[in-house]
Amino acid sequence: MNLPSQRRALLKLAALSSLAASAALMGCGKKEEPAPAPAPAAAPAAAPAAEPLKAAWVYVGPVGDAGWTYAHDQGRKAVEAEYGDKVKTTFVEKVPEGADAERVIRDLAVQGNKIIFATSFGYMEPMLKVAGEFPDVKFEHATGYKTAPNMRIYDAKFYEDAYVAGIIAGTMSKSGTIGFVGSFPIPEVLRNINAYTLGAQSVNPTIKTKVVWVSTWFDPPKEGEAAQSLINGGADVLLQNTDSSAVLQTAEKNGKYAFGWDSDMSAFAPKAHLASCIVDWGGYYKKAVKDVIDGSWKTERTVWGVKEGQNDLIKIADVVPEDTKKKVDEAKAGMKAGTFEVFTGPILANDGKEVLAKGVAADQAWKDKIDFYVKGVEGKIPSAK
Repeated sequence: MNLPSQRRALLKLAALSSLAASAALMGCGKKEEPAPAPAPAAAPAAAPAAEPLKAAWVYVGPVGDAGWTYAHDQGRKAVEAEYGDKVKTTFVEKVPEGADAERVIRDLAVQGNKIIFATSFGYMEPMLKVAGEFPDVKFEHATGYKTAPNMRIYDAKFYEDAYVAGIIAGTMSKSGTIGFVGSFPIPEVLRNINAYTLGAQSVNPTIKTKVVWVSTWFDPPKEGEAAQSLINGGADVLLQNTDSSAVLQTAEKNGKYAFGWDSDMSAFAPKAHLASCIVDWGGYYKKAVKDVIDGSWKTERTVWGVKEGQNDLIKIADVVPEDTKKKVDEAKAGMKAGTFEVFTGPILANDGKEVLAKGVAADQAWKDKIDFYVKGVEGKIPSAK
């Protein structure tokens, strides 16, 4: 190779070496960027909060009546205490039976209530009609007997309370005549009159019962007038199937005895008060709401009493003899155990006709059709309106 060619080759090699060195330096000096962090996974959307079950009650009287409606409203409050924000309750009070009831029940269904309780016998037909219009709503009727695919019945054995009250009345009566203020002559009320009389006759077979009808569930002046009429007629121990404390208070004004009904009325007339026949609706109302919440609701008829803790006789006065209290306890124990039935034959109507044979315990169908006074109840039953 001649000198110029050799020189050119050396220059080319040097240039290539310089280029490689520069590239190497550039490669060594480059700062490598970190790989971007993956985007965080989206948080799952929160499940929407379940809407509370809307439940409504329809009352025939005011919640402050201290009796029937007060007892039902205590049951409504028991539902609130049990289920908290899972339920939203409402009520409408002083709703007359008939067209007004139909309007109120329908309005509550339109408002989105999914279970509606109608708490008086006269609400049965209006509720049955509205139930047909709202198949997705559950309807519950107190003390009636008609059902539908989405309407059922619940009741209480008030006659058990009335019977044990009768045991006390038969003991405490000095005149041999006890009194009863009746609302309407329907089987529900006739059961109570007859049971009261049978209880009294269990300790005093010659006892007589007088009845005055007032054709209303809640009207304190009329209830008081009826009580006064019974006292004027010789009755000295009174019971009622009405919703206020007027009968008890009238008895106290006259120096006679009486009982509370539906709830504890001892504070209204402590001198006259012998005991209170109470009903606790809370257990049933909690069950009914649970049935809707868990999807187990079905058409049926529920009749609870002393055995289930729904009915009781409480606050027995000190003036009642201890042996009478013992008889009350024995009767209640039999009811609780299911070994004692109030309506067990022989039972005679007050016209002398046998209505239940000796040794036969009445079934629910028999009780549902009671349309007579037992022997010892004076007078005739007026026509039901």
